[in-house]
Amino acid sequence: MNSGIYIVANDKVIDNAIALLNSIRLYDPEVLVYLVPFDECHQEVARFLQAKHNVQLFPNLEFVAEFTRQVGEIFDRDFLVLPNKMRKFVLWFGPLEKFLYIDTDILVFEKIASVLEYLEEYEFVNCDYHYRSRQLQDVFSPVVRELGLFGDEQLEDVFNSGFWASRRGIFSEAELYELLRHCAAHREYFDFTYKTTDQPILNYIILKTTQKRLNLVKIIDKEPGSWAGSSHFQAHDNLLFDGDRRLRYLHWAGMPMGPGGPYREIWEHYRYLGEVKPSQVSKPAPIDPKWRKVLRNLKNQLTKK
Repeated sequence: MNSGIYIVANDKVIDNAIALLNSIRLYDPEVLVYLVPFDECHQEVARFLQAKHNVQLFPNLEFVAEFTRQVGEIFDRDFLVLPNKMRKFVLWFGPLEKFLYIDTDILVFEKIASVLEYLEEYEFVNCDYHYRSRQLQDVFSPVVRELGLFGDEQLEDVFNSGFWASRRGIFSEAELYELLRHCAAHREYFDFTYKTTDQPILNYIILKTTQKRLNLVKIIDKEPGSWAGSSHFQAHDNLLFDGDRRLRYLHWAGMPMGPGGPYREIWEHYRYLGEVKPSQVSKPAPIDPKWRKVLRNLKNQLTKK
């Protein structure tokens, strides 16, 4: 079965894309990787990743453009903060039968495509603690539970939209557009407090269309964390550990990645892997970097529950 990895990127995030691909290729030189352009400004990142890491451009850019146009017609202009993030949905109609999607604000620390093996049994696979830490925040409003749209067991399957796997054909184009139109008519279902754009919609559609879902943190004893907002990870040999468990991946979701941000040295290692790191890259961290304030606010919210 044809399988591999998709990323979505443009030239603006070229450094993050390079760091991600450097980490993927370090542990898996052969896995197929496709780039879906986030917008029209993607030539530089596409050329670089193709030359260095044999990353292929998504083969049907006409479909991507048409899907983006349809999304723009379905949703009001003030509904989605970044409508192009919805381009993740074209992955179900791409060349890969089994695929893993990875945001570019992620680094991996293993042969990450091994996650695809679970798709022999499941329709959708993720690996994060969103259901436990954030619960329905950044996904659904209380209306979803009040109306009984999903049961409690289903709502335990909410996930972060930056790292997940699925397989082609779990819904048709017509079914997808119908679901998107339904979402557009019911903005009250979703929590866009932190401007997550695609995450609430993606969660709704996956819960509606799949029966066999798997979150690896629920079946693997002591699965390590993955969020860069967790300050307790320890670095060793350019890997990160949660206690004695090596992280599968690190995701900066909502956290700054620049100098002074969390785990910056790890990111710089992978960004400049095989290159001479420019001396001006690393700068002293500010006394009270903004990410610490964000983290404090999130922790305060969680402790109130």
